[in-house]
Amino acid sequence: MVGVSVGSLRHGGTPWHAETLGDLFYPLYDRLVDEDSEFVANLEETLAGARMASPVEMYVSWALGLGLLVGVACAVAGVGVGYLLYVVGVISSDPILGVQVGDPRLVAAINAAKVPALILTAGLLLGTLGFGAVFGSAVAVPYFRAADRKREINRLLPDAVSFMYALSQGGMSQLDIIEAVAEADDTYGEVAREFETIVKETEYFETDYRSAIRQQSIETPSEELGRFLTDLLSIIDSGGDVTRFLNDKKNQHFRTAKQEEEEVLDTLELFGEIFITISLFPLLLIIMLVVLQLLGRPIELALYATTYVLLPFLGFAFVIVVAIVKIDDPGDGHLEVASNSPVEDEGTRGLFDRGLVDEYVGEYHLFDRIRDRDGTVETLDIVSRPHVYFRDHPAYTAALTLPAAAVLVGMAVVTGAVPTTWSGVVDRPVASTVVYVYLPAFLVGVPLAAFHEWNMRTRRAVMNGFADELRKLASANDTGMTLLESIRTVADTSSGRLASELGVVYAKTRYGMSLEDALVVFNNRYRLPRLARTVKLIAEAQRASNQISAVLTTAAQAVENGDEIRRERRSRTRLQVGIVILTFLTLLAVMAILKTRFIDVIARLTQQTGGGGAAGFSAALNADLLSLLFFHAVTLQAVVAGLVSGYMRDSTVLAGVKYVVGLLTVSLAVWLVVG
Repeated sequence: MVGVSVGSLRHGGTPWHAETLGDLFYPLYDRLVDEDSEFVANLEETLAGARMASPVEMYVSWALGLGLLVGVACAVAGVGVGYLLYVVGVISSDPILGVQVGDPRLVAAINAAKVPALILTAGLLLGTLGFGAVFGSAVAVPYFRAADRKREINRLLPDAVSFMYALSQGGMSQLDIIEAVAEADDTYGEVAREFETIVKETEYFETDYRSAIRQQSIETPSEELGRFLTDLLSIIDSGGDVTRFLNDKKNQHFRTAKQEEEEVLDTLELFGEIFITISLFPLLLIIMLVVLQLLGRPIELALYATTYVLLPFLGFAFVIVVAIVKIDDPGDGHLEVASNSPVEDEGTRGLFDRGLVDEYVGEYHLFDRIRDRDGTVETLDIVSRPHVYFRDHPAYTAALTLPAAAVLVGMAVVTGAVPTTWSGVVDRPVASTVVYVYLPAFLVGVPLAAFHEWNMRTRRAVMNGFADELRKLASANDTGMTLLESIRTVADTSSGRLASELGVVYAKTRYGMSLEDALVVFNNRYRLPRLARTVKLIAEAQRASNQISAVLTTAAQAVENGDEIRRERRSRTRLQVGIVILTFLTLLAVMAILKTRFIDVIARLTQQTGGGGAAGFSAALNADLLSLLFFHAVTLQAVVAGLVSGYMRDSTVLAGVKYVVGLLTVSLAVWLVVG
């Protein structure tokens, strides 16, 4: 079998317990599995694509061993469960098939063996299911990891090719370009790691870079990257123009990315229509259960299950499916400061992180004092400007709002303002739900939504007109100005947040910071993936030369292409969000009408007739309970619809908080009228 690839070494070796289990069950693998089978070949290729450091025979042996151990445990548990079922009478000695047997001795033998056979069959069935589930899951892990890597590679490949084209325009050699991409793992993620494999092959195994490129084109899980590497190798071998080749590939991959984005948006539109069916199914089920209750059927448990289990399960399962299909922007937007740079990376400092000072605390008394003073200064800054701090860290608002919500709910319980028993909640459905659910939701959700939205708008403001500013930089640089002088010129002649930040970058360089470090610190304040890719390109190009107008023009084109895709995405997702919200409003209206025009009317008729006459069939109706369940159903649906809307719109769950708050407000307003 082929050994482990260099690319998989970044994950380290196989854990010792997995190696031990694999060695123990290798004879079973050798007996059961054909090494020349298509299954082994596909799995070996997938392990390389997933960068999992394990030979295929050891991995399958480990999966077999783990599956057998779990299968045996499940079989033993199945025998125990079967015996318990026999003890309680579920498995009995009654005739099963009703076949008449004439021989009394055969009848006695069958009766004696029937119950043990059923118990052993239950154990065998459960053991087989356990083995199949564990072995199948273990074998599926590499395929899922390879699929995730393929998705990220395809998403980042257009920007990576633009990066290579810009560096080629700047005069870099082919090997230097490959090394630059390999070192940019903080920006280009899995694409950089594929190129890192090529570099490691040439450095540590003395493989010529042509062979390394050819091998990586075979092992990569992305067909797009494989074709790109194959075409790049043919250009290198033929002595063609690499810069022109990269320009053509850049345009081709951006067209492909736009087509893939349109396909994803079409799929999301289909999902929006599916969401209507998913949302209305629990509603129809609740209506059917209400009718059954009117007929005297005991269906309260089914109503509880539909409201509190089925409805949220369907909603959150839909969110997971959307998250799988939707193409996110890979990366966290953070760039690593050079290891030899004295600049502290302020973009990643936490609340209790003092940065470089922490490395010397305890060794020198001076640094202890610096840490204490620094903490005091930062605390005073937070207290004097808490809104700015919460804008930069929206999730930290929960540290204040969660305790406040808990205190208010606790005070309501202690003072008796709300009931503490389920029957009391049923008697006062609206008031109880407002205190237990809506009050905490609004206290936590409103500040979180407000500061998160402020944070996102502040961060995105720097991207307004970004392509135009890059073209201004390119024009200024083309006149003979250095990159630093071009930055000062653009900062002085432009307005907006980006111009202010460029002015800060220039000021930092005047006080001794290198231009590359100043650009990295500027990027890490905003942590936007597309900004990080552009800053990385500029920082890498300016190392070689101050005249990088062609690089800046290429960066501007990449930003424009990305902006075009994002505008199309936001335009299409606006319609999908509208469908989700209208679906919720429809469900809310139907629930309100059902409550006021059906449940309340029948309840009044029941009271007027004393449970007899024309309304006698509804004597079992509990109007208060149904009102509570309807109210909770629309509340849960508001949460689900809000999260779905936020994720469709901005690819983050936090973005859905503002939709959740808005839909909860509407549902509460309606139920205050009808409840």
